[in-house]
Formats: sequence, C-alpha cells, structure tokens
Amino acid sequence: MTTIPRRALVLIDVQQQYFDGLLEVQYPPHSESLPNVLRAIDAATAAGIPIVAVQHSSGEGAPVFAPGTPEFELHPEVAQRATGHWKSVTKEFGSVYAGTDLADWLRGQGIDTVTLVGYMTNNCVLASAVEAEYLGFITEVLSDATGAINLANEAGFADARSVHLTLMALLNSNWARVAPTEAWSAAVAAHLPLEGSDLGRSAQAGSLAVVAR
Repeated sequence: MTTIPRRALVLIDVQQQYFDGLLEVQYPPHSESLPNVLRAIDAATAAGIPIVAVQHSSGEGAPVFAPGTPEFELHPEVAQRATGHWKSVTKEFGSVYAGTDLADWLRGQGIDTVTLVGYMTNNCVLASAVEAEYLGFITEVLSDATGAINLANEAGFADARSVHLTLMALLNSNWARVAPTEAWSAAVAAHLPLEGSDLGRSAQAGSLAVVAR
C-alpha cells in the first residue's frame, strides 16, 4: 500500500539577489526556472500543501542578501502569490533547517516530505537536502525549478550546466527524489510519492553507462 506523502513546498531564497549581478542564476536560466517555481506554488496552493518562503540574510550592511535592500526581497511574482498562510523563514546558513525553527514547524504540521525549489542548486538546495536526511524528512527537488551558477576557484572550474546536472544526479542517488515540475504536479494531484533512485542502483547504472561509451 502506497503511503500518501504529507508535503510542504519550500521556496529557497527566490530573492532578487539571484536575478541580476554576480550571483545571477545561469542554468537553468531563471527565465525558465522562475515560471516553474510559480507553477509549483500554484499546484501546492490548489492541493492545500503548506508553503514556506525562505530568505537568506547576510546581515545589515552586507554586500549581498542585506535586509532592507531590494536584492533581499522575494521576486515580485512570488511575493504577489504570498498569503498570510505561508510560513516565512529567515536563515543565515546554507541549509533551510540550520538555525531556524523550520524542522519543528514541519513536524508540528505533520509533514514528512519536503519539496525544494529555488536557489541555488550548488549551495542551499544541496545543503538542505543533505541535512534533511539526518532530520528524517523525505526530500523532493524539482530539477527545472532550481538553478546553479558558474564556479571557479583553486580546485577547478565547472560551468553552471555541469554543476546543476551533476548535482541533480548526485541528489537523486541518495538525498532526494528529483523530478521536473510537471511530473511533481501530477504526483501531487494523484496523491502519490515521487520515485527516486538509490546509491546502489545509481552506481550500477553509472558503471553500465561508462561501459557503453
């Protein structure tokens, strides 16, 4: 018998900071990912799924994510959909759970499955999915409603597409069930869980993929 997921939709840092400038999301481009964030919000609203809006704060006067600046605010299209029923969370760390009351609030709502959308794949989405394993929540990540940036440092370079696609495969191998928004919306409407992979099956498929090259 399939257990009906008790979901919450968590909007991670869909803030103006990610739509222009140094931290502008590159892949999928925000012109594609934001509409999917909005579709997820609409699907969750229609299904009566609780919605959490998270905003990152680096503190007053910080060069990025400074409260009181336009960059700190939610994207206007998200803010227009917000209602008094949404839970608001301000965080200081990558994970939405670290230093916040979110885990306790989710448990109080009877939530067992957390759906993550927003930014960035290579930071807060990854950190949140990993911490959720310890906290006991099932994590879903919507692959086309999240996004990454190009990265380069002393360890190397990775373009945003490679970062995003690699992390989607990594998350789906252990920490999350990854799917596009359309598939998730269908699962929500049908009261079904998403299907995911695991490390064993992912390793086996990876080995076969290498051999086939």
